[in-house]
Parts: sequence; C-alpha cells; structure tokens
Amino acid sequence: MKSWLGRGKGVRFGITVTCLIAFVLFGYDQGVFGGILQNEDWLNQFGHPSDSKTGIIVSCYNLGCLAGCIINFFTADILGRRKTIWVAMGFVTVGAILQASAFTVPHLVIGRVITGFGTGMKTSTVPMYQSELCEAKYRGRLIASESLFVGVGIVFAYWFDFGLSFAGGAMAWRLPLAFQIIFSLIVVVLVFALPESPRWLFTRGQRDEAIQVMCHVFDKDPTDPWITQEVNAIEQTIELEFEAQVGLLDCFKNDNVQTGKRVLLAWFAQFMNQIGGINLVVYYVPSVLVQNVGQTAQMAQILGGCIQIMFMVGAILPALALDRMGRRKTMMWGSLGLGFCMMMVAILLSQAKNASNGDKCATAAVAFFFLYQLIFGFSMNSVPWVYVPEVLPLKARTRGTAIGISSNWMWNFFIVMITPILINRTGWKAYLIFMITNYVFVAIIWFYFPETSNFSLEDIDKFFASGENPVTVAHRMTKEMKEGRYRHAGAEFLDNEKGEEQHEVDHKA
Repeated sequence: MKSWLGRGKGVRFGITVTCLIAFVLFGYDQGVFGGILQNEDWLNQFGHPSDSKTGIIVSCYNLGCLAGCIINFFTADILGRRKTIWVAMGFVTVGAILQASAFTVPHLVIGRVITGFGTGMKTSTVPMYQSELCEAKYRGRLIASESLFVGVGIVFAYWFDFGLSFAGGAMAWRLPLAFQIIFSLIVVVLVFALPESPRWLFTRGQRDEAIQVMCHVFDKDPTDPWITQEVNAIEQTIELEFEAQVGLLDCFKNDNVQTGKRVLLAWFAQFMNQIGGINLVVYYVPSVLVQNVGQTAQMAQILGGCIQIMFMVGAILPALALDRMGRRKTMMWGSLGLGFCMMMVAILLSQAKNASNGDKCATAAVAFFFLYQLIFGFSMNSVPWVYVPEVLPLKARTRGTAIGISSNWMWNFFIVMITPILINRTGWKAYLIFMITNYVFVAIIWFYFPETSNFSLEDIDKFFASGENPVTVAHRMTKEMKEGRYRHAGAEFLDNEKGEEQHEVDHKA
C-alpha cells in the first residue's frame, strides 16, 4: 500500500497526529461553550436563559454524543475505523455551521446535537483505532496523549473565548463556535493517508490485507518473527472468541472470555470519569466562581482559563509514563485526591460568610479547583480512555467501546444538566456529592479493575478466560513479566516453529 506519509515511523506518526487533533477538537468542543455563557451579546441573542434552560442548551450536545455512540454501535463494524472517523467529522462540520449561524434557541440546540453525533462517533473510535495500531509498550502513553490534547483543546477554547470577548458583538461567540470546522477538516485530510485497522480487517476475513497493513505500519517483512507472532496471537484470539456467530447481544453475555463483565468494566470506567465532578469545573467554573466564590465575570473567565491549564499540565505525566505508572494505582490515587479537593471546596465555601464580598474562605477554595484539575489531568482524565479499548475482547471491541463511551456522554449530560441548578440552589453542599463518589471509586477499582499496563490486547483475554478473579490473574502475570518469566500471546507458535526447524536440522545431521 502507498501513502504520502511513507512507511513505518512516518505512518505511525501520522496515525498519532490524526488521533491527537481529533481529541484537540473533542476538548475544544467541551470547553468552547463555558467561555461564552457570560457573554452579553450571547445572553441578549438568546433571551438571558434561566439556569434550567442554560442546562438544556449546554447539555443537549452531550445527548447528541450519546446518540453518536449508539449510531456507532450499529455502524462501526460495517464502516471500519477510517470511514467512521470521516462520517464523524462530517457531523461535526455541519453542526458547527448551524451553531455559528444560530439566531434562536432551537436552531442552536439542533446544531449542538448534530455536533454531538460526530463527537460521540469520534470518541468511541479514535482511542480504539490508536490502540490497535501501536505496540503494547507504547499504548498507554499514546492514548494518554490523546487525553493531554483534550486539555490542549479546552485551554485553547477558553483563551480564544476570552480574547474574543474584547471584540464585542456577535463575533465574540460566533467565531469560536465556527472554529471547530478547522480541526475537523484537518482530520478529514489526514485520514486519507492512514491505513485501516488490521484487527478489523482480520475480523472481516481480509487476512492478506491485514498483514500488509501491519508490515506497512511497523516497516517489517511478512516473514518477520514479530509479524508472525502478532498474526498468530490475533488469529488465536479470533478462534477463542468467535466460537459462535457474533450478534448484537453477544457483547452483554458472560461467555468463555467474560465479554459481558468486560463491557461493564469499560462502561464503569467512563462512569467514573464523569461522575467525579469534572464537568462542573470544565463547563461551569466561570459561573461557579461568580456565584459561589464572588469573583467578577472577567476575573472568573481569567481564573477559569488558568484552571483549565492545570488540566493540560496534569495530563503531561501519563502521556510520558502511564505504562510505568500503571492503570489501577493511577486511578485509585487520582480518585482519592479528587475526593479530597471536593471535600476542601465544600468545607471552605461552607465557612464563607459572604462570597459576594470576596470572603477569604471562598477565595481559598479556588486553590482546590486548581489542584482538582491537576489531579484529574494525570489520573481519571486519561486512564479510562486507555482502559476502555484495551479491556474489551476483539469480537466486542467496536460495540463495547461504543457502549463504554456512551456512559461518558450519558453521565456527562446528566452532570451538565443538573450543575446550574446544584450550584445555584445548594451552594457548597453540591461538592459533598462529588467527594463521596470519588472516595467510593477507590474501593471499586481495588476489587474489580485488573491491571492492563504493558500487556498486548490479546494477552488481556487470559485474565478473563482463566476462570479465576481477573484482578488476581493480572497481578500474577504482572509479577511474572517483571521477573522475565511471562510468555506473550503468540509466542508459543514461534517456539513450535523453532522446534520444527531444529528437528529438521537434527534429522539431516
């Protein structure tokens, strides 16, 4: 196969850049609306919406994302990874045009929902595509880098909004909404140069093309031992998982590789990503700083932009070292830290006598919003996006990823919908809810989430096919790996090949 990105490192670089830009767009979509909710021209254009109406306008995007995941559940296995990304970018482009040209609330809502279709399809495809086209030892940091670039998109959106707020008029909010189109068009162009996922090709019976793609991406010959091992591991996995015809409901069944349980883990990983309170900070922190802390609208926007920078800074660590940090420990320590931050915000705001006059306790709470974003950036932001595609079996990876990411958008919608009401009507008590959820997550991760760092996607089947507790099996295999005693999936085939060659040599001798 030919590509203007070349072969080997060039095409791997192109895959990574495309996935990163797609997630910059994801972050930009997340952050762009938070910076315009206080814009006077926007408020005038849409009739100064109430807190409940604002919640609907903002959260309808998340409903669109949920619908996009549902669309992916039925179409992604048919379209493949590349075509799905193209379709997703098409939805984003149309939705951005409608949002930027809106003059009424229904017009704006329709645009946000259509943009959401594309974002839902994109977020349930891109991490899976990246994970299927990289080596196990790089998978964690590459997908974590996507989460880092979500932070880049959020920060860019906030400061873009802030800069244009000085321009005044409709340009201050229409241009940021239209700017989504630039990112989507870049992704569309780049995808032309990228290959299809070889694992998807194997499941469609296109073995020769799949091997050709693997050789092209990793710059190896078809007879290379590494290619032979990977091909054998994938075919063994398909033989293990596809004992019967794969139907729509198979991803909910606890079969010989516990597919149903693994889909539930993927769903719950994204549940934890959302229900810890992140979208209170991403979408509404300027409003929170005005209403709960007593900042001016302009100062709230400046502080909000700085708080989002901490999200990006925190995400640098897993982008560099998540495969050494591990998935379980990172999620547990992260949830513990996030719970502590929410607890401190609740304590400080509860002691504030008059936030509107800049009470010192209320002002001190701002520090814990900064710390919250830093901790979230290196933990619950990145790990669930890595965990979802790698914990799922191949036969259910496409649909299971759609189900897992749908959890993100369903709970994203729920939090975004209720947050304006919570911060207006319950004040500091709202933060206690998120404190409790984060502390509960620590125990759930400990008992139910196996470590997946540094294992190939085919190795992870062994955790669940053994009949033992997957957490215990993963712990034992991790220990064997550190001691150099672990045999990766597909290695047995190479041993047999070498044995047969040696037998022929001995026979000739």
